[in-house]
Amino acid sequence: MQATVAERGQITLPKAARDALGLTKGTKLKIEIDGGRLILRKDANDAISRLRGRFKLDGFANTDEAMRAIRGHAPGDPYLPPEDKKA
Repeated sequence: MQATVAERGQITLPKAARDALGLTKGTKLKIEIDGGRLILRKDANDAISRLRGRFKLDGFANTDEAMRAIRGHAPGDPYLPPEDKKA
């Protein structure tokens, strides 16, 4: 694949590359220079921030309550060692 640098320094990423990486309008990319290579990476924080608030908690007051129901504890809860099952 190739891209050409335009007069203002912009490039258009080929559609096949955008589709393969799930890049859409507004996706943030991190740019790294490694010797003579230019490396573009999707910003993971951007992907996570776009998902916030999109999922319902189905009856839970907050995510900590949902985590306690699923895992038995939530982040920040004090550690309680498992009870002995030898009784």
